[in-house]
Amino acid sequence: MLSIPGHDARGIATTDGSSPLVSLRNVEKGYRVAGGTNYVLRQVTLDIKPGEFVTIMGPSGAGKSTLLAILGMLDPVFTGEYLFRGAPVHALDGRKRQALARENIGFVFQQYHLLDDLTVAENLGVPLDYRGVSKSDRASRVADVLDRFNIVGKKDLYPNQLSGGQQQLVGIARAVIAEPALILADEPTGNLHSAQAREIMELFARLNAAGTTIVQVTHSDENARYGHRIVHLKDGWMAP
Repeated sequence: MLSIPGHDARGIATTDGSSPLVSLRNVEKGYRVAGGTNYVLRQVTLDIKPGEFVTIMGPSGAGKSTLLAILGMLDPVFTGEYLFRGAPVHALDGRKRQALARENIGFVFQQYHLLDDLTVAENLGVPLDYRGVSKSDRASRVADVLDRFNIVGKKDLYPNQLSGGQQQLVGIARAVIAEPALILADEPTGNLHSAQAREIMELFARLNAAGTTIVQVTHSDENARYGHRIVHLKDGWMAP
């Protein structure tokens, strides 16, 4: 059984549970085409409270990944309002937006996105480097996460020496090592067999129970059941 990293006073448990962590108001994303605009998202209004586990579902092309990119502050080109812990993401310049994302958001991807030329331990340290964590503190945090995720024996291995499930486990450990307020997971079990997928989803459930807010995009009804609620997208619109 995998255990999970603890949360300190910087974790989301300190956030007022009555206030949304994420608040979107009439968010739209479109591209200019001949004769008008091709919309990917239309009038998305959504609140996500601290500690929620939200699933985004919909057919291919519904706008799921686009919405996740906006939530992750990776895509600043949209209309409408996005507040994160009260900060107006839609009005921030690139530097401030990136700093807000680094301090608060962890990403888990279907393709793992581990750095091939770094060991497991070195991959885990990357988010801490971005935050300017000292070398000694970084080493301590990496050792703690290696232990809590039961991957101490993998610390000196490279990604190509790991199975898919092990790579995803490292990806999740990397996402949570800096204790983000929000984890965004894009089809996190898409490349895994069923047993590995269940293990990863159980890990997400334990992270959420410990206080981390999670938003996942998935096509899997089984994965969706781990969440508290489902947001359905169709043709860019939130479906009833």
